Amino acid sequence: MTRFIVVLGTTSHSGKSTIVAALCRILKNRGLKVAPFKSQNMSLNSWVTSEGREMGIAQAVQAEAAGVEPTELMNPILLKPKGDRTSQVIVFGVPVADKSAEEYYREIDGLKAVVDRALEELEKEYIAYVLKVTEHNLKKAAEVLSISRTTLYNKLAKYGLPRD
Repeated sequence: MTRFIVVLGTTSHSGKSTIVAALCRILKNRGLKVAPFKSQNMSLNSWVTSEGREMGIAQAVQAEAAGVEPTELMNPILLKPKGDRTSQVIVFGVPVADKSAEEYYREIDGLKAVVDRALEELEKEYIAYVLKVTEHNLKKAAEVLSISRTTLYNKLAKYGLPRD
């Protein structure tokens, strides 16, 4: 099963992003390939990816610490405050609308699919990476991913990845 480390906090500016960047670097230095992920971020500061898409700058810094290319999948929903309780809503790096807080939260259930898709795309990318480094040895890949071979076979089918 894919493993996650979750850093939680109840306030802004408490150091969560710095802790995540440090964890990304520590894990990278231990030979692990990791990706930062924050499903929704509110920030005036954004990073433009190599594909020209916007994401939270904190997740871009964390990706740099992890030694991976920052992508909008790491921060699929970015809210850029515009004032008067209104934010620009950016989904997968592309501005889609300006919404009041009330409008945003009234429609938030529709954004859950965005988060699910981002996690699935990251999982697919990392499974493909593990297959490459294990030279497509499915037994070894399943061990590295800490999942059963049956689960790996199911994920390969789900994501259209080759078994050989």
